[in-house]
Amino acid sequence: MTGSRDEPDVPEPGNNGFGGATALSRAAGEGSVFSSSRYVARRQPTVTAGGTLPPVLTASAVQEVLDVLPGSAIFLVPLTGADGGVEDFRIAAASPDALDVGGRRGKELVGLSVLETYPRVLGTALWRGYLDALENGVRYEGEPFEYEEVLAGIPRLSRFTVHANACQGGLIVSWVRLDSGEREQRRLEVMQRLGNMGWANWDLVRDAITWSEQVYDIFARDPSLGPMTLEELPAHVLTEDLPALAGQVRRLLGDGQAIDHTFRITTPHGEVRHLRIVAEAEADAHGSPVEVHGFFQDMTAVKRAKEQLRERDRTAVAQQETLTAERVLAARLQHALLPLPQQSLRLAGLTVDVAYQPLQQGINVGGDWYSAIELPDGSALLVVGDVAGHGLDAVATMAQLRFTAKGMAITGTPLATILARLNTLLWHSADRAYSTATMIMGRYEPSSGILTWVQAGHLPPLLLRDGEARYLPSPRGVLLGATTAPRYDSSAIRLLPGDHLLFFTDGLVEAPGELLDDGLDRLARTVTEHGGGPRPLGDVLDALVDPATRRDDICVLHVGV
Repeated sequence: MTGSRDEPDVPEPGNNGFGGATALSRAAGEGSVFSSSRYVARRQPTVTAGGTLPPVLTASAVQEVLDVLPGSAIFLVPLTGADGGVEDFRIAAASPDALDVGGRRGKELVGLSVLETYPRVLGTALWRGYLDALENGVRYEGEPFEYEEVLAGIPRLSRFTVHANACQGGLIVSWVRLDSGEREQRRLEVMQRLGNMGWANWDLVRDAITWSEQVYDIFARDPSLGPMTLEELPAHVLTEDLPALAGQVRRLLGDGQAIDHTFRITTPHGEVRHLRIVAEAEADAHGSPVEVHGFFQDMTAVKRAKEQLRERDRTAVAQQETLTAERVLAARLQHALLPLPQQSLRLAGLTVDVAYQPLQQGINVGGDWYSAIELPDGSALLVVGDVAGHGLDAVATMAQLRFTAKGMAITGTPLATILARLNTLLWHSADRAYSTATMIMGRYEPSSGILTWVQAGHLPPLLLRDGEARYLPSPRGVLLGATTAPRYDSSAIRLLPGDHLLFFTDGLVEAPGELLDDGLDRLARTVTEHGGGPRPLGDVLDALVDPATRRDDICVLHVGV
């Protein structure tokens, strides 16, 4: 998760607080493992003298590339006047998920003129950035850009970040809408701080490193110095941990294999910290890694807690104190990690009600969890999951899954890809006792009314339509953490006004000594009888759940159209 800089911030020997010349000599002893050029130089793309793609690339070829890209991206062709100057741009190709401020999507954008469609862009920093990128072949990365468009007499103001790159005499432009995602991004940053983890990415083609804010806190590094380079890393690592870390670096960057490794560093203040890195590499067509992404987690508090627990386990009194501390901690984590809504949620034209009933009394958090948020493109994300086990270990796994899934969904990652990456995260989890989970996840597009959903070993959703309840056919998907090579497919259904849909965990239908099919049939009958009332979720739970006999956590999302 490191890279190179023009002037690496390598501490001077004897005056760095990390071991000085000793640390640097250790790094040299590892050969070129901690050398950025070993992993970056061989991946630089072939470019022409102008810094663009080879001239054989056509607009149709660009469209083929954009067809497989997530998010919003277009190919702009300049329109010149009599004097040869650029007067406008025409959209020659667009990614399928490209969505502009006016709600136009994908192929609807192709053929449009930039200034005729977005006249307020002329003369802005964005327009000047387009011209500079086209003329000089430099990458344009704009500051958050505000654009107001009047649709049906109603002004609409949106904020975007825009990137532009010269390509085949035109521009490849990508953008991310910020106004609907900034609040969720702030919440995600808070959750990263609560979990003492931060995200890091290294683009091996452009040799560009990105750290989230929390990673700087984990390494106690001044953000003004930028992300740490690969060459700097050995100077921060404890001597006895360096050989094992070098092997992990070689495995990740040299062989392209995913890693899950714990090592120790010393901060500038002399504090020893235990860090965990979980990372995977994305490879090109030749199998060479071209991008690395993952997270760092500060495990220092966890390590210290384990040491304390080993001491306290020697006596019964200490054991009781540990159980009490766990109960208090779990109660505090409940609101921070899985806040329960006080009223119905309104998301993308849907009414969403949540029922969350953990089994353990006094520890109001179990392995079941949910998410219900609006995504930056205006769609709704609906998730229900069930982690094996209960207590703090299950809560930790639940938090990783919940926040990782939300973070990837916000960036536009396809649902099936999200499940595959969550499976990788669990498979490489250090604690295999709590490394399996089931999950169901749907994305609802309000403009089309279509719900696209995927599942990983989870029970199917129950649809109530016109007084008849039926379970939706499940797409392929094995539970998370069960295998290294899973396959996840997606399914889709158009929801109609008056529809009711239930996402639920198995605690709602399982009963001791009873077949699962019997429990599913009982739920379908109950929903048929009570699901269309004024409080459908509450009526169904009152009729179905007996607090005295249930044996598992219960989590239910009720979606009304």
